[in-house]
Amino acid sequence: MKFYTQSFIYDDPWPIVSLAYFLRYPNPYASHIISCDVISRTQTPSGTLLTTRLILKRGALPRWAPRGIISRSESWVVEESEVDPMGKSVRCTTKNLEFTKVMQVEESVLLSQNDEGKTMQTSEARIRSRFGWGLTKRIETFGMNRFKTHVQRSRDGISLILGMLRQSRLQTLGGPAPYTPMYFAREEPQEPAPAHQERGSSGVGHQNTGPWRRVMGWLSKD
Repeated sequence: MKFYTQSFIYDDPWPIVSLAYFLRYPNPYASHIISCDVISRTQTPSGTLLTTRLILKRGALPRWAPRGIISRSESWVVEESEVDPMGKSVRCTTKNLEFTKVMQVEESVLLSQNDEGKTMQTSEARIRSRFGWGLTKRIETFGMNRFKTHVQRSRDGISLILGMLRQSRLQTLGGPAPYTPMYFAREEPQEPAPAHQERGSSGVGHQNTGPWRRVMGWLSKD
């Protein structure tokens, strides 16, 4: 079994980082995520919010892995989280539900506000293989290296969502919009709406503008 832990500080306050964390899918840094669905959400008597999400991921095996070690490239992962708005903390655990004999990955994340008003993220992982055949350590090492890459890309994805939330807030407040990320599709000039196009009650055609349009532009590439 292998263990891994890492901490990182976001300059943003806890509420916006927590929001970005739960909005992190989809993003260009998580192309391996196929779907993410909430299957339960309840509020406890103490005021915390418990959420369970089911995530479908796609992964690739290393070349040295025996053929047929797993039946398919997709696998289900369960994510359980607790948001404490009073204590300003988010605790989240994820673990794979399939192919656990080959490799079981259990990850825990804690988001908490520090004394400077910034947000500390602490990620821990426990990786275990029970496959045998002399491949246990090799599989666990592969899982550890892949998890380290995942942590960095996950952080990049959250940072991207944070930037979009800031931009959306500035646009709402009438402030200047920050830079446009190059990896999103650029907005093309709008053609005049045809006379038969559906319009709102104000008589102005609906236009999906702002940072979320660029997300949809990225999604439409698939």
